[in-house]
Amino acid sequence: MVFSSLFFVYFFLAITLAAYFFCKTIKSKNIVLVVASLVFYAWGEPIWVGLLVLSAFINWKGALLIEKYKNTRMATLVAGLAIFIDLAFLIIFKYSGFIVENINGLFHSSIPVPQIQMPIGISFFTFQAISYILDVMWETVPAQKKYPRFLLYLSLFPQLIAGPIVRYSVIEKEITHRKSSPVDISEGAMRAIIGLSKKVIIANNLWVIVEQFFGSDITNLSFLGTWYGVIIYSLYVYFDFSGYSDIAIGLGRMFGFHFNENFNYPFVCKTISEFWQRWHISLSSFFRDYLFYAPIFGRPRKYFNLFLVWFCTGMWHGASWNFIFWGLYFGIFIFIETLIGKKKMKKWNKIWTHVYSKLIIVVGFGIFYFTDLSQLGRFFLNITGISMISNGNAFGDLITWNSLVNNLFLIIFAIAVSMPILQKVKFFFNEWGNNTVYAFGKVAGTLICCTLLIICSILMVDNTNNPFLYFRF
Repeated sequence: MVFSSLFFVYFFLAITLAAYFFCKTIKSKNIVLVVASLVFYAWGEPIWVGLLVLSAFINWKGALLIEKYKNTRMATLVAGLAIFIDLAFLIIFKYSGFIVENINGLFHSSIPVPQIQMPIGISFFTFQAISYILDVMWETVPAQKKYPRFLLYLSLFPQLIAGPIVRYSVIEKEITHRKSSPVDISEGAMRAIIGLSKKVIIANNLWVIVEQFFGSDITNLSFLGTWYGVIIYSLYVYFDFSGYSDIAIGLGRMFGFHFNENFNYPFVCKTISEFWQRWHISLSSFFRDYLFYAPIFGRPRKYFNLFLVWFCTGMWHGASWNFIFWGLYFGIFIFIETLIGKKKMKKWNKIWTHVYSKLIIVVGFGIFYFTDLSQLGRFFLNITGISMISNGNAFGDLITWNSLVNNLFLIIFAIAVSMPILQKVKFFFNEWGNNTVYAFGKVAGTLICCTLLIICSILMVDNTNNPFLYFRF
């Protein structure tokens, strides 16, 4: 089940909200959410809902044992075992085929490649479980005594499939004590509608352009066509994933949960380090807190840990070499920026820092897109202009020009929305204006969101809407 469908919006969500607010006690509300979350997950993958329930039980029981034997070797052993099991599930279901393929290629063996369907969302709920185990181990949070409450944390449907990676400490108190005020419901609904609009109105239309340029062999694609395609793809990934995060945060708030932000206008960054402080914040902060500062071989090793983090970041996104290259690619530039230092980089001309960062980011998304390494090689030949010399590719072409002209409004609108313009408009109505201006802003915002919901509903009538990109991670 996906958020960008009429069934979810007008049937599943409507029934869940009605049942949730019909209940009077927090216990009954939690039961509604657990049942709804398991149904939501089982709707697309009924055979793997058991894995989710089992993972929740193992980590719940493990945390109780860690707390019982805290500050002993037994606690460390249990924590290590729980994390080992979590990672074993992830490796078996997500990476076993990739590992066997590479072993066969390296040693010329013929080991049968496992054909295991990957449970959707496994990367997200596995990392949530690991963060919980480590937080209990480090006594950052107390272990949850009741299994249904922990199952609610791990399976909560707004963030179950594609994040954000919500830490237990963020919603620990809200699991047992929360209220959904009219403001929460209103703001949450508006946030969810904005996220849905990002996906249905912007991302899906950008994807049509991406498919036109990158959907087949790009050997003869022009220099400008390659740059145009990868820029559009960069915008697509942002609107697809940030749209999902907005929906998740909005839905969570409607039910009384306050998730942390996952995106903070990443394209306004001036450095690659800043980009990753603004992009997929829940993942980058996870690796920062649980891996970057971890003592490797007895003590923290800054640069070794840096590249380990970016290797793992790439691997987390998929069982393919291009994702590993993508992670290390960003790791190299963050390493270079670390050597230069923040103070020196702040003295750089702002125009050049923006140009530098956007070029690196856009090329990075090209690495992210092409899982076929031969196509990835052609991408670099095209984007550097080498293919114009070696293969006689054109500098530009009529198809690229026509696509740009026909989609100019969409592209300008997408770039504008990716900037903090709407945030500043909202701040003006909420903070700078008087009561009349504030009231006008609320009414206008409500009308705009209602209009967006109608537009999205019309577009979702077409059942060919593609699922969110991060579902496969």
